[in-house]
Amino acid sequence: MTHILAIDQGTTSTRAIVFDSAMKAVASAQEEFQQYFPDSGWVEHDPADLWASTAATCRSAIEKSGGAEIAAIGITNQRETTLVWDRKTGAPVYKAIVWQDRRTSEMCKTLKSEVFEEVITDRTGLLLDPYFSATKLAWILDNVEGARARAEAGRLVFGTVDTWLVWNLTGGAVHVTDATNAARTMLYDIRKGRWSKTICDRLNIPMSMLPEVRDCAADFGETRADLFGRPIPILGIAGDQQAATIGQACFEPGMMKSTYGTGCFALINTGDTPVRSQNRLLTTIAYQLDGKPTYALEGSIFIAGAVVQWLRDGLKIIRNASETQPLAERADPMQNVVLVPAFTGLGAPYWNAECRGAVFGLTRNSGPEEFARAALESVGYQTRDLLAAMHADIGEVSDAMLRVDGGMSASDYAMQFLSDIIGAQVDRPKVLETTALGAAWLAGQRAGIYPGQAEFAAHWALDRSFMPEMDEDTRAEKYGAWQRAVDATLRF
Repeated sequence: MTHILAIDQGTTSTRAIVFDSAMKAVASAQEEFQQYFPDSGWVEHDPADLWASTAATCRSAIEKSGGAEIAAIGITNQRETTLVWDRKTGAPVYKAIVWQDRRTSEMCKTLKSEVFEEVITDRTGLLLDPYFSATKLAWILDNVEGARARAEAGRLVFGTVDTWLVWNLTGGAVHVTDATNAARTMLYDIRKGRWSKTICDRLNIPMSMLPEVRDCAADFGETRADLFGRPIPILGIAGDQQAATIGQACFEPGMMKSTYGTGCFALINTGDTPVRSQNRLLTTIAYQLDGKPTYALEGSIFIAGAVVQWLRDGLKIIRNASETQPLAERADPMQNVVLVPAFTGLGAPYWNAECRGAVFGLTRNSGPEEFARAALESVGYQTRDLLAAMHADIGEVSDAMLRVDGGMSASDYAMQFLSDIIGAQVDRPKVLETTALGAAWLAGQRAGIYPGQAEFAAHWALDRSFMPEMDEDTRAEKYGAWQRAVDATLRF
């Protein structure tokens, strides 16, 4: 058996990819699922959709591969999304509350007024924000009838999406997560490597609900025999951004990657030392192997690829994402329309959950072309914000370059603008599906099929480098306009 099945459970769709012994994708399947927006700033998924789309895409990918013999499964997933279900029946008590959801803003304000954020940051490396799982879990216990009593009686369990999938894949036999997903819950002490009783007690979260935390490459149980014809071991798990960091082979301190999916997430490897940010970035676990965590600084942008979805579904000026680049290329160069896509607030380094999106610089001649260009450029501006904060925390990195991946990285226009606005080299790999590749490598090297870190890193292959072409005056002028637009948005 020489193939690995990677499950990539994302915010808007689920994919399954079969990789061969050379780590080449040989078959894949993808399925979108419904998004629920029951109130302003609320975002939910149906847990049944997450599981059903996973099972269906796995079966489809295996079938498309010609029935490849799968040696192991690796899982990568949308992080922070929060689920609670019955320990015996597996029935969810509420919909999954998605990472984008802002319903616990007031709870976070109350905790901040108690000066509890310092406790949160000291133990978890995170900021006290609705983005993370902890307050979402507390909300479910406080607002779903009977949930708290059942949790305190030991009848309910909590998990992020990886935990939910493993639970269902193993028929409820295993309740686990990995260190990278645990590190994003706002409940996990990333230095001591254990759940924080202090935080759980303050949020009234019974620790009996929490899953066991394991390395990213570890034994996570076996699938039910009836799912894929025989039991298959689950040997790798990492949150999507950490899996992309692994897939980009960012194994050395100072290496940076940025993934452009629904949101944008930039990580820089800081080695075995957790660096505390002075610029509102997150300290997190990049990966954990053989019991040893490797840390990273992370900046999170809530809206990246989602801004293109907004052009399609909200403004209806495109029918599919591929139309965005040619539309942007036709934009009037004399107009400077700036879009701040704070649809669910602004992430790092601002962390403002209350502000909302805004557009500046409109004229009577502004149209779909200018909106498309502004949408793509907004991702570059936000990335520059993140990189500036990273460099302020750890200093300038010599020979700085940024490795990119994710759907939006396929756009030459967006990546060239990114290189221009950050004034640095941007490298796009031949394999854009680095998130799934990272999960596959974790499982494959644990199974003894794939090589170790050094050889895996040597396999990394460049598709194209983007070099800055914009002159410094133009770069400063355009970024200055962005900074003024963000300032006005935050003050509105």
